[in-house]
Amino acid sequence: MLKTQSSFADNLNESGTLYLVPTPIGNLQDMTFRAADILKSVDLIAAEDTRNTQKLLNHFEIQTKQISFHEHNSKERIPQLIAKLNEGQSIAQVSDAGMPSISDPGQDLVRAAIDADIAVAPLPGANAGLTALIASGLVPQPFYFYGFLDRKKKEQKTEIAALVSHRETLIFYEAPHRLKDTLKSLLAGFGDRKVALCRELTKRHEEFIRGSLSEVLEWATTSEIRGEFVIILAGNSQPEELAVPSFDLSLSAEEHVQNLIDSGEKTNDAIKQVAKLRKLKRQDVYNQFHHID
Repeated sequence: MLKTQSSFADNLNESGTLYLVPTPIGNLQDMTFRAADILKSVDLIAAEDTRNTQKLLNHFEIQTKQISFHEHNSKERIPQLIAKLNEGQSIAQVSDAGMPSISDPGQDLVRAAIDADIAVAPLPGANAGLTALIASGLVPQPFYFYGFLDRKKKEQKTEIAALVSHRETLIFYEAPHRLKDTLKSLLAGFGDRKVALCRELTKRHEEFIRGSLSEVLEWATTSEIRGEFVIILAGNSQPEELAVPSFDLSLSAEEHVQNLIDSGEKTNDAIKQVAKLRKLKRQDVYNQFHHID
C-alpha cells in the first residue's frame, strides 16, 4: 500500500514525530546544531544506553528525559513508544554513537511508526562506515555496508562465502577483542586483498592501518588492539575467476590448513581443501600438518 509522508506538514492526526538523531562517533564537536536543538525540544529521548547518552546531554546542557531502548528490551519498549507518539509526544531516538538504526533496534521502531502513520524525520550526521570509507584509499563507490559479521565461526564462514563475489568495496565493523580472529576469517575466505583498518575515528588516537589482509593480520598479532574498528575491504575485481578460491602463496601448506581451522573448518576438511587448492596429495598435506615423516 502506497504511503506518502510530509515530515513537517501539520500532522492531522495530532500524533508526535519520531526523530532519528545521529550522535558523534567520538569527537563531540561533530554534533550538529540541529541535532542538539531537536534533543532539547522533544518530549523524550529513546537511548541505546542512557548512561552514555547522559554524558552527551550534560555536555550540551540538555535536560530532556530519557528512556532506555536497546536490543534486549525493544519488543517491550516499541509499543510503549508508539503509544506515547500517538498521544502527541515527540521522541528522538539515538544510538550510542553515529546513526540510529545501524546496528541497533531502531529499524523496528521506524517500521512500527510508519505502520501507525506516525511521521519519521531523519537527521544527517556522523557515520563511522562512511567516515572510514572516504579515508581508506580504496574505491569509495560502489560500496556494500555489512556491519558486524556473525560471532559464530560456522555462520561467519557462510556470510563471507556469500560476499566473496561482490565487486563493491565492503564495510565491516568489529570490536577490538574479536579483530584478530575476524581478520583470519577474512583472509581465509577472501584471499589476500587490500584492506584498511580504521580505529578510533574522530578521536585523539585515530589511526589507519592500510595494506593487505596478511599484513594487517600480522600487525594485529603483534600490536596492542584497542578501540572500535571499521574494516574497509577491497571488492572482487575478477568475480568470474571464483571457480578456484584464492589463497596466500606465501603460506606453507601447514599454515594454510591452520588458517582454515582458525576460521572454523574441521581439521580433515581443511586438509582436504588445501590439498585440492594446491593440487597436492591429501596424505602429503596430512603428514605435513601432523608432522609425520
